Amino acid sequence: NARRIGIGLAVILRLALLGGVAFIVQLTAPLFTLFNHGFSWRDLILIAGGLFLIWKATNEIHDNVAGEHPGETTAAGVAGVTVAGVIGQILVLDLVFSLDSIITAVGMTDDLPIMVIAVVTAVVLMLLAADPLARFIGDNPTIVMLALGFLLMIGGTLLAEGMGVKIPKGYIYAAMAFSALIEGLNMMARRKRRKKP
Repeated sequence: NARRIGIGLAVILRLALLGGVAFIVQLTAPLFTLFNHGFSWRDLILIAGGLFLIWKATNEIHDNVAGEHPGETTAAGVAGVTVAGVIGQILVLDLVFSLDSIITAVGMTDDLPIMVIAVVTAVVLMLLAADPLARFIGDNPTIVMLALGFLLMIGGTLLAEGMGVKIPKGYIYAAMAFSALIEGLNMMARRKRRKKP
């Protein structure tokens, strides 16, 4: 339910961002210069989002590898079990990713209805994929570690982009596809081992 509410609110957030397209475009204007790089609001949001992703993924990896001590509750654990915490995290992540994609969309077309249709279509696809994906991850716990690794990589990429270092997206997608392929082979191997008498 928290997942559905978060994704539903993400639609409103993205449409609000589209409604303020003129303001969003201004977020790319440099605010200050540091190390020969002009930092804009977009850069600062990407840096904050990247740091959030790295922090969140690192905490989750630590909890998965080391495990929490009985009776000990971390801030990440509290946020993870409350509906408001889950919804808040979905909205923060959606803000980071949608801001950059909307700035890119503005550069591709000036037709607002087309952008609205694209946003709504993307969110509908997220809603349709959310439950099957959650079930798949529940059935294959090792996927969780792979997904957290992806989050670390994406967080590092956002951080680099915010600092003015452009990393070709093709490299990121290729690395993710290769890792997913290897994990798929591992899953097939595990299933075959279970079937053997």
